[in-house]
Amino acid sequence: MAQLSGTPVLILKEGTSRTRGKSAQANNIMAGIVISDAVKSTLGPRGMDKMLVDSLGDVTITNDGASILKEIDVQHPAAKMLVEVAKSQDQETGDGTTTSVVIAGELLKRAQDLLEKKIHPTQIVGGYQKAAEKASEILKEMSVPMEGMDKKILMGIAQTSMNSKSIMGAKDHFAKIAVNAVLQVAEATDGHKADIDMIEIIKKQGKSLGETELVNGMVIDKEIVHASMPRKVEKAKIALVNAAIEVEKTEFDAEIKIDRPDQLQAFLDEEERMLKSMVEKVVATGANVLVCQKGIDDVAQHYLAKAGIMAVRRAKKSTIEKLAKATGASIATSLDELDASSLGSAGIVEEVKIGDDKLVYVKDCKDPKAVSIVIRGGTEHVVDEADRALHDALCVVRNVVEDQIYVAGGGATEAEIANKLEVYANKVKGREQLAIEAFAEALRIVPKTLAENGGHDPIDIIADLNKEHSKEGGLWYGVDVMKGKTADMMKEGVIEPSRVKSQAIRSAAEAAQMILRIDDVIAAKATAPPAAPPGGMGGMGGMGGMPGMM
Repeated sequence: MAQLSGTPVLILKEGTSRTRGKSAQANNIMAGIVISDAVKSTLGPRGMDKMLVDSLGDVTITNDGASILKEIDVQHPAAKMLVEVAKSQDQETGDGTTTSVVIAGELLKRAQDLLEKKIHPTQIVGGYQKAAEKASEILKEMSVPMEGMDKKILMGIAQTSMNSKSIMGAKDHFAKIAVNAVLQVAEATDGHKADIDMIEIIKKQGKSLGETELVNGMVIDKEIVHASMPRKVEKAKIALVNAAIEVEKTEFDAEIKIDRPDQLQAFLDEEERMLKSMVEKVVATGANVLVCQKGIDDVAQHYLAKAGIMAVRRAKKSTIEKLAKATGASIATSLDELDASSLGSAGIVEEVKIGDDKLVYVKDCKDPKAVSIVIRGGTEHVVDEADRALHDALCVVRNVVEDQIYVAGGGATEAEIANKLEVYANKVKGREQLAIEAFAEALRIVPKTLAENGGHDPIDIIADLNKEHSKEGGLWYGVDVMKGKTADMMKEGVIEPSRVKSQAIRSAAEAAQMILRIDDVIAAKATAPPAAPPGGMGGMGGMGGMPGMM
């Protein structure tokens, strides 16, 4: 609102709040730091889990940064930007979500100190920009190329990704499954491409994590449609149909006038004959397994059972597409298109009962380009967390298969980049030099947090790390969380894809730069938020002593 000759002039709508200048910056920075602190304790093998309760009372127990930030209902606009960082990190690389948010929070904290020294936000942003570009260059130079499809390295990468998850006990088993699954679906085009969407994951409670299995083929979460059909077919020839095996209903209202019983019988006989001819088209191809995306009429089921054909109906579109990749079948959009050449093959197709559910296993396929993983676990929460951990492992293995480069984990990469950035900062003139030094210091938050979460003294460990990284051959020294000292992470087998580190540093720097550029927050009048449920996520607001920040 402005004053003109004593008369107030309304510029903005009534009820609009406006924060400007330093207080707007301080608010935004604090919101980012609070979000970063919320996930900081989950970083590393000794990180703790969070229990998240949503408004319906559903419980999620996880230490996956992206899942935590997705579940908590963040209100502050600047805090939402850090949630976006975690989301983009998850979509792009599948891992390193906590790292990216923690680095972004630390960059904002360091920027706050520079702002207090009267350094202009634009100069800080300029320094951060240069530092991020230099960090990417350093990372590229450091990265180690992988020779061919080295299974030992891929196993190390999958295990490192799952080290921080609660399924640590079964990490070797899960790592082996992740590596085998990705290598199976990888295709050698320009370089290598591995589409992890071709890996179907099915979660079933019961048994233990160690009973999780990789099926060289597909698992269809459906049961066989008719009791008289065979429950197991060997040397299966599989027909995939995207059409209903039913008599079609007309799209407009139609009446059939029948005035004699024999006419009714003729009508029913004709319907049966049509269904029988549909089934005969399937039988003529030599198929002994039929997977249909739409419905199969009861009469058609009877004829299929008589012909000894196993049938599954209403399979998901994605399942049918993966089945085509796994078995080599082509999907017929109508029964007329179906012939012997469009059939796929599998060693065994059988119905398996797991708990109360029945699944159809299509296995022993020859070089399938789509596979399935059936995750088992004692409770629903264990299975869900195993699914999240497996997703991360599949993503990191995919990253290295595609990029063919990796670096060491355990904070070694961040410590080395920080040291090199400090050397680079001395060559930069002006106040941007201070921002580059702050960026370098912010990267050390990763080894520092790993040490803190492991219950060790971060000051001693950071001092040791700096000493090791200033020596020749100390490039891969990081934090050994279990022993509470520094160690060569490459020798320890703690390795990560370069893509994860590169994306984490870039996205954290971009988010911090965007938040620092804001000097005016104009918020429209908000409607009253719904009351938080007792014991729900409403309590997250007061984290870090900032009530209502989230």
